[in-house]
Amino acid sequence: MEAIRNRVMLYRGSGTQDAVQLRKRKSKLYNKDGPGAGSGGGFFGEYRGLILFTITFRIVNCFLVQTSFVPDEYWQSLEVAHNMTFHYGYLTWEWNEGLRGFSYPLVFACLYKILYWIGKDDVWCLIWFPRLAQSVFSALADVRLYSLLRKLENAELAKWVYVCQMCSWFTWFCATRTLTNTMETILGTFALYYFPLEGSRTKDSTKYLFFVALGFIIRPTAVIVWVPLLVYHFLKEKKKLDLLLYRCLPVGLFTFGVSVIIDRVFYGKWTLVQWNFLKFNVLQNMGAFYGSHPWHWYITQGFPVILGTHMPFLIYGCFLAPRRYRILLVAVIWTVLVYSMLSHKEFRFIYPVLPLCMIFCGYSILRLKRWRKPALGFLIISNLLPALYTGLIHQRGALDIMSHIQEQCKIENDATSLLVLMPCHSLPYYSHIHCSIKMNFLECPPDLLGHDMYVDEADLFYISPLAWLNAEFYNRSNLPTHLVMFNVLEPVILPFLTRHNYVKMASVFHTHLPEGRVGSHIYMYERKI
Repeated sequence: MEAIRNRVMLYRGSGTQDAVQLRKRKSKLYNKDGPGAGSGGGFFGEYRGLILFTITFRIVNCFLVQTSFVPDEYWQSLEVAHNMTFHYGYLTWEWNEGLRGFSYPLVFACLYKILYWIGKDDVWCLIWFPRLAQSVFSALADVRLYSLLRKLENAELAKWVYVCQMCSWFTWFCATRTLTNTMETILGTFALYYFPLEGSRTKDSTKYLFFVALGFIIRPTAVIVWVPLLVYHFLKEKKKLDLLLYRCLPVGLFTFGVSVIIDRVFYGKWTLVQWNFLKFNVLQNMGAFYGSHPWHWYITQGFPVILGTHMPFLIYGCFLAPRRYRILLVAVIWTVLVYSMLSHKEFRFIYPVLPLCMIFCGYSILRLKRWRKPALGFLIISNLLPALYTGLIHQRGALDIMSHIQEQCKIENDATSLLVLMPCHSLPYYSHIHCSIKMNFLECPPDLLGHDMYVDEADLFYISPLAWLNAEFYNRSNLPTHLVMFNVLEPVILPFLTRHNYVKMASVFHTHLPEGRVGSHIYMYERKI
């Protein structure tokens, strides 16, 4: 009997140990996405390897994007930061009218100041360090998107959402650029991670509201994509008054207060740039001055182009994703429709909805078990070609010509002057040469005073370029030493060039798709005396 009793006790003890081990394995399984998971704990500890890989990927991405996209990536960020730090540089009319805030350029101004303090404020660093910083921000947002899906669903789905995000050609094209739209997308992704979606177990809304508020401060239209999500949260919230009084109000007042103080310091007066921005672009619709498109442009062209070959995966994923993700689909549709009502349209305006779309694309890849490899191959190759072409070839002349302008800085000749005879803001400015040689360009501010038959300087020039030049430089002593232009302008003003002894000193390729005033090459002329 004693032997039997000992054997039973041994069996129970063994079972107890197995049960303990089983509970430990279950605990690890269920809590692998928790705050203490992974080496070191926390976001950086848990995803350390993925973060390092993604940062490396975005840095490579940064150096493989050597083209220009839109003027705002220089004129509304780096040029302003250069002026803030080194006290020379051009501020466009928006800054005179108080339409732009200094909060975003201040990030790069701080970086410029650090480079100045350590004696590394050469032009290469001033151009690439802000883009490298933007690359790191984008990489962290990419990992946040992955961690969101891993938290809500599982690692398998998170992996395919991450893959879809990383192989998006338009994300590749924009993620490392110093655009307010890029930072808006980054902050939106971080906000989405903390947003209280069904099943997210998020109890404190302060973090996501903080990122939404930051996005609004940097670019007021950032709130558009968040309107459905904010309404959804408000309707789901049981303590609505507490949400408004103890979450929304403190976060809003803090971020708005900091923004107003920053703008007060650099404008020298109290300025509500967010209100000025919304009034100009939305209420007055003055953005139409820079071009207008039909209402359906985003539906028929804009959205399909930026999504590219992800489109069929998005459509399929909309039928597969759980109901709780429908609010994200509503946010995408709402954003496209709201922007469709504005006359001025650009691809970059709807860039912030791409991370939301990648969630549905990930569901498609997850379901395509038998066809997954061909689908991934198609997705990667079809995005690789436009990513490399737009990043390395299309519209690269605007940056390549700057190296020739930089050469004039080495001459140290106060008499050097340059005139850019191109559509306004076609080139970067002092942030890309970092020396104070005299430069001018054809300006194109909108009609802010309501004049009849208003024509800006750039349009006036292109009506009759030769007549404009002859009238502007009737006195030969005012002639610039250098001219920069697209090749399509050269035959029109050739008599002026010949008469004043201008000689072509540089020619760089710009695009295979010249259109209107934009040519395939950019020429730089020097006057020989």
